[in-house]
Amino acid sequence: MVYKYDDINPNDYIKSKSQVKREMTALQKLGEQLIELNDKQLATVPVEEKLLDAILEARKMPHREARRRHLQFIGRLMRETNHDEIQAAVDKLQARSDQYVHRQHQIERFRDLLMEGDKQIFQTLVTNCPGIDVQHLKQLVRSAQKERDENLPPKSARKLFSFIREQLELQD
Repeated sequence: MVYKYDDINPNDYIKSKSQVKREMTALQKLGEQLIELNDKQLATVPVEEKLLDAILEARKMPHREARRRHLQFIGRLMRETNHDEIQAAVDKLQARSDQYVHRQHQIERFRDLLMEGDKQIFQTLVTNCPGIDVQHLKQLVRSAQKERDENLPPKSARKLFSFIREQLELQD
């Protein structure tokens, strides 16, 4: 009997030993990511009770051989669960974290440009945030510029940063 290419089902192939090891290592790395999450973040991840207990136990272990073996145990437990859902939840948490960092950098750029006297950014903030207190914003910018020029601690620059963040959060 002659087989055609269409007759061959890719799911019929047996995984190589190397492929199995790569998958196990990936699950162990996912387990390490779960250990690094805080309790609030971990609560959003769909893990079974036995796996959750293993994660909490691994947090208490020192970074030595016992922890490495325990990570292998967590990887084995994850093979028995739906690790795709867990990976999706961890990726979602990572995306939120990346978004937060991006937002913080954007606010820092706004603050720095305002302190340099950029009228375009000032106008952008005023138009994008209709309820903004323009006088207060101008006052914060002036005091932050004065602190910068006099080499004082950036107290007003921090206040300006907080004010910009609050105004942008009100718009979201």
